[in-house]
Amino acid sequence: MTVPWPGEPKDWPLKLETSPVLPGEAKRRRTGAIARAILLSAFFGLLFFCFYMVSQIQPLFHVGFSDRWLALSVVPACLAAAIGAAFVFARFSFGYLVGFYLFVMMVGYFWLNAFSVLHYDHRQALVASAVSIVSFLLPALSIRGDIPRPQLAAGALNRAPDVILALSLLVLTWCALGDFHIVGLDDMERYRAAVARPRLVEYAIGNINGALIPFALACAIMRDRKWMVAALCVVALAYYPVTFTKTAILTAPFVIFLAAMSLRLEARIVVILSLMVPLAIGLAAAGGSGAQDIGTIRQLVFGVTNFRLLAVPAISLEHYFDFFQHHPHTYFCQISFLKPLMNCPYTDELGMLMAGEYHIGNMNASLFATEGIASVGPLWMPLSALACGLIIGFGNKVAAGLPARFVLMSGAIVPHTLLDVPLSTTLLSNGLALLMLLWWITPRGWLAREDA
Repeated sequence: MTVPWPGEPKDWPLKLETSPVLPGEAKRRRTGAIARAILLSAFFGLLFFCFYMVSQIQPLFHVGFSDRWLALSVVPACLAAAIGAAFVFARFSFGYLVGFYLFVMMVGYFWLNAFSVLHYDHRQALVASAVSIVSFLLPALSIRGDIPRPQLAAGALNRAPDVILALSLLVLTWCALGDFHIVGLDDMERYRAAVARPRLVEYAIGNINGALIPFALACAIMRDRKWMVAALCVVALAYYPVTFTKTAILTAPFVIFLAAMSLRLEARIVVILSLMVPLAIGLAAAGGSGAQDIGTIRQLVFGVTNFRLLAVPAISLEHYFDFFQHHPHTYFCQISFLKPLMNCPYTDELGMLMAGEYHIGNMNASLFATEGIASVGPLWMPLSALACGLIIGFGNKVAAGLPARFVLMSGAIVPHTLLDVPLSTTLLSNGLALLMLLWWITPRGWLAREDA
C-alpha cells in the first residue's frame, strides 16, 4: 500500500496499473523528476567541494587533493550520476531515506578514493564500493507492498506520546542522578568514555533517542499537539548532559526541521535538502578559508555540518579499506553476542582499534565498513550489503500505508545513526527494530492521510 503524493488520487498505485496517466499528471511527474535531478547535481557539486575544503582544513585525516583534480574527479562524478539517477525516479520509502544518506557517504568515498594518500588496492575498493551500494539500494528502493499486521483500533495509540514522555523522563532522571555534566563538543568523547552504566540502561537510552522520541514527536506533530512537541524537545535535548552524544543534540531540532520542510515540499525533495542545507551552511561558514585563517566559530559550524556529518563516515570507510588490506577480517566476531562464541583476532572494538592505528579518534563506521570490509572483505562486501538492503526493504513493508511525512519524522535519526554505526547495532541498541515494530502496529486510520 502506498500513500499518494499531494494532489494525486488516493487510488494512485492502482491507477498506474489500470488507467492511462493524465497529461497534467504526467507533466507534473516530469517536472518533479527534473527538479530532483537538478537538485542532486547541485548537491554533489557542493559535496565534492566540501571534500576539497576538508583536505585544506583537516589535513591530519588523510584527505588528499591534486592539481589534476579535474581529470581525477571524472570517475567519482560519473558514478554519482549513474547510481544517483535512482533517486530521481524511485518513489519515497523508508529505504529512500536511508539509502540516500548511505549513497552520499559512498559518493564521498568515491572522491577520497580518487585522491587517496593511503596505501591499499584502490581499484578493488572502488569496484567493491560501487557494487555494494547498488546491491544495497536495489532491495532498499524496490521492495514495496504491505504485510499482515494487527488490527488495532484507530485510537489505540492516542496516549503513545504521553507514555513515551513519561518513560523518557524516568530513564533521564535515573541517569542524571549518576552522571550529569554540561560539556562542549570537544569533550564529548572523553566524558562518554568515562560513563559506566548497566547494559540494560544503555539499551533503553539508545532506543529512546533513536526510536521512541522521534516516533512520539511525529505523532504529536501530526496531531498538532504543540505542548507535547515542546515537552519532548526539551527532554530530548536534556539527554545530552547524561549521554554526551550528538544524537541527543540532533534529535529534536532535526525532526522539527523535517516537519517544517515537509509541510510544503514532497518527501524526496525533503530528504535531499536535509543534507544539502547543512552542507551549504557549512561551506558558507568556511568560505574560501584554509586551515590557517578559519575562525573558531566558522570552524565549529563547518566541523559539525560538513566534517562530522558528511566527511567522517566516508573517511572512516577508506581507513577500514586500508586497515583490513593488511590485517585479518573479523567474520562478524565484533558483534557482541557472537564474540564469546568465536576466536576473534581483536579484543578491542573496531572503532578503538582504528583509533589506535591511525590516531585520529574513535572511528565507528557504517555497515559497509563493519559488516562489509571488516567482516568479509571487499570480495564479499556486496553480498553483505545486499543482506542489509533486504532488512531496510522489510522496513518499507512495515511502514507501508503510513503518510510519508510521518515516516520522515519518526525515522529521521536512523540514517544519521547508520552513517556511523553497524546495522546490527542500530537494530538492537539504537532503536531501529523497535521503530519497525511501532510502524507495524500503528493503526493506519489513526493518522490523517496527509503526505509530504
